[in-house]
Amino acid sequence: MIQGTQIPTPPPFDPNLFFMNDNAAPVIVMIVLASLAAATIILWPIMRAIGRRMEHKAGPDPALRGELEQLQHRLAEVDVLQARLAELEERLDFAERLLAQNKDPERLPR
Repeated sequence: MIQGTQIPTPPPFDPNLFFMNDNAAPVIVMIVLASLAAATIILWPIMRAIGRRMEHKAGPDPALRGELEQLQHRLAEVDVLQARLAELEERLDFAERLLAQNKDPERLPR
């Protein structure tokens, strides 16, 4: 090992020297613009999502509510028609069974 050899330490960074330099103004402007652009890109979707949630908490649109009620009414009508159709199918099956029995007295042998 070599004794007595010291590693030189770099001089400390002094931000005052950087800002006092005449060439620092464009760099500072670019840093500010880049940070604003990054914040906008990151925060824009978050703020839109928060805005949408706030709109939906106010309540649904009255036109949408009216359309929903109309669809529910039509669905109830369809349920009634399905029940009537099932009853008609049962009646038709019964009539077909009666006709298939062939109870004509004229065809019976004497």
